Amino acid sequence: MSDFQTEILAPISAHAVYLHCCRQPQALNTEIKQTLIQLQETLASTPAVIGLGASLLNFLKLDIPNMRSFPHLPASHIDMHAFDIDLWVWLKGDDRGDLFHRAREIQTLLAPSFAVQQTVNAFKYKSGHDLTDYEDGTENPQDQAAIACAFIESNNPALHGSSFLAVQRWQHNFSAFDAMSDAQQDAMIGRRRSDNEELDDAPESAHVKRTAQESFSPEAFVLRRSMPWSEQDNAGLYFTAFAHSFDAFEAQLQRMLGLDDGIVDALFQISTPIISSYFWCPPMQKGRLNLSALLST
Repeated sequence: MSDFQTEILAPISAHAVYLHCCRQPQALNTEIKQTLIQLQETLASTPAVIGLGASLLNFLKLDIPNMRSFPHLPASHIDMHAFDIDLWVWLKGDDRGDLFHRAREIQTLLAPSFAVQQTVNAFKYKSGHDLTDYEDGTENPQDQAAIACAFIESNNPALHGSSFLAVQRWQHNFSAFDAMSDAQQDAMIGRRRSDNEELDDAPESAHVKRTAQESFSPEAFVLRRSMPWSEQDNAGLYFTAFAHSFDAFEAQLQRMLGLDDGIVDALFQISTPIISSYFWCPPMQKGRLNLSALLST
């Protein structure tokens, strides 16, 4: 039986709901832990991933080595809109109606200790494409490489199999994107949309060049499990990157923002992060979330 949350590696579902939850001001430490235990039992037999934010871990006086809040980057001219979100729940499924009811059930369960601040509905587009129609996650590590990339190895069973998660909700400007020619769009991404091949002559600002994981030292591999989202007239990509530390993600982010060499990722021409946050995803034990790190404090 796996010691990590298996839904992190599972194929992307047809639909998903992301719940951003904040701690109720009156909730006590013991009440929050009891709520998390109930959540653990409720989600034991349903496709879901759970993440705990730095603000919640600090309130519970739980020190997870290398856990931190999303960084504020004063040198950047682009606001990442960093937020501390206490609890993150990713519900997965093939039926949007079922997910609606499961989300309501989870919200009721959490109510004594947490309030759901935001609900994001997401979906799979084609075989795993962004709404710009470019394939997403092409360079994802596979099989054992994915496990080595995404999960922590530790002699401490309360940490072994856990994962660090970077979340960003990107909103696309489709009017700006549609105003580009096909060649300009391909140059912005660094791949041809028609066959997903990298462009040999892509500019240095191309997104693929900015984030080429093997080009960093050390290499900056993350496991991406992103999905498109839409809400009325707004839409974009709900980006999720799992790794055994935040270092790889932060190396990519710094380069995207041009903090290394002054070259800003061309993707910012048509897309803006409206939420950025970090989480720690606990490991598993005997088919249940392993909350022993919380319960020992």
